[in-house]
Amino acid sequence: MSKISVLTAVYNDEAHIRKCLDSLCSQTLEDIQIICIDDHSTDTSLLILKEYASRDPRIVVLEQPENRGQAIARNEGIKIADGEFITMLDSDDWFAPDALEKAYEALHESPECDCALFKLMLCYPEEEGEGIRMEEFVNHTTHKLMVGIDAFVLSLDQSIHGLYLARAELFREYPYDTSCRLYSDDNTTCIHYLHSRNVVFCDGEYYYLKHKDASTAKPSILRFDYMYANLNLKRTLERESESGMLGSHSDSQKILDFYESHRWLIVIDSYYFYYLYRKQFSQEECQAIKERFKDILQTIETRRISWNLRIKPGYMPVKRWWLFKTMENFYFFLKHKFSPSDHF
Repeated sequence: MSKISVLTAVYNDEAHIRKCLDSLCSQTLEDIQIICIDDHSTDTSLLILKEYASRDPRIVVLEQPENRGQAIARNEGIKIADGEFITMLDSDDWFAPDALEKAYEALHESPECDCALFKLMLCYPEEEGEGIRMEEFVNHTTHKLMVGIDAFVLSLDQSIHGLYLARAELFREYPYDTSCRLYSDDNTTCIHYLHSRNVVFCDGEYYYLKHKDASTAKPSILRFDYMYANLNLKRTLERESESGMLGSHSDSQKILDFYESHRWLIVIDSYYFYYLYRKQFSQEECQAIKERFKDILQTIETRRISWNLRIKPGYMPVKRWWLFKTMENFYFFLKHKFSPSDHF
C-alpha cells in the first residue's frame, strides 16, 4: 500500500507530460503510486508514459480503448489506486518537489481532516519567450481549517479551488461525475468537501498552467455543456438536501438559493460567449445551441434567484427563450457600445 496515489489523465499532451512526470518522480515523498491513464492519445503521449514507466516502477500506465474524457479516465485509475490518500495532477501541470509531502503531513497532523488543499499557483506563459509569470490563487477565506460543509459552500462558486489530497475512501465512494464529457468532473470537488469532516489548507504547491487564449481557434459547442454540468450538480444538491447532508431545512434552502443564483450567472455568461462568437458557429451549431438554452432555461427556478439579480439590467430571470435572447442581445449590445473595453 502506498501513502499516496496520483491520478494523471493524459490525452495528446506530448508537449507537457514530461514536465508533469518529472515533478512526480522527484517528489520528496517517495512512497507514492503514479497512475497515468492514456485516454487514447493519437500523438506520442503513450510512448512517453511507457518510457517513464520503464524507468520508474511506481508508474502504472492504463490505456483507454477509446477517448472518453478525463473524468472516466480518472475513475479507471481509482479502481487500481492503492494509496491511503488520492489526488490528481493534470498532464500539463506539475507539483513542487515537496508538495505531496506537505499535503500528507497536513492530514496526518490533523487526523480529523479528510482533505488538504494545495497552495495553487497560477502559471501564465509570457507573450514572448518561454518565461512563465506566476501568481497565487486567492482563496476567499482566512481560515486554515474549516468544516466540510463550509468548504463545500465556498467551492460552489469557486471561492476556494478544487485541487487537493483526500482520503481514498472519498474517491471510492464518490468517484468523478461523468454526466458530461467536460466540466462535470468539477462537481466531484464540491461533493468531496461536503462529505469531509474537515478540510485543511497546506503549503504544498500545485502549479496550474493557464494556456494562452487561442483567439484564432474555432469556439467549441462543447462550451455549452457547462450549463448541463451545473444542472447535474443542482440535482445532486437536491438529493443531498433530502438526505439531510445540507443541514436544517432553512440552511439547505439557503444553499440551494445561493447555487441557483450562481447557476443563473453561468447561463448568462454562456450566452455572452455565444454573443461574442456566434458568427463562428455553423447554422446547425447555432440551432443546437439554441435548443440547449431553451432546455436549460426551463430548469431555472426563478423564485430562488437573488433580488439583486432580479432588478439588475440584463440579469432578470426569464424562462422564455425569445425573451431571454432579446434581453441579453440588447444588454450586451449596449454594454459593448458604451463600455467597449469592459469584460463581462
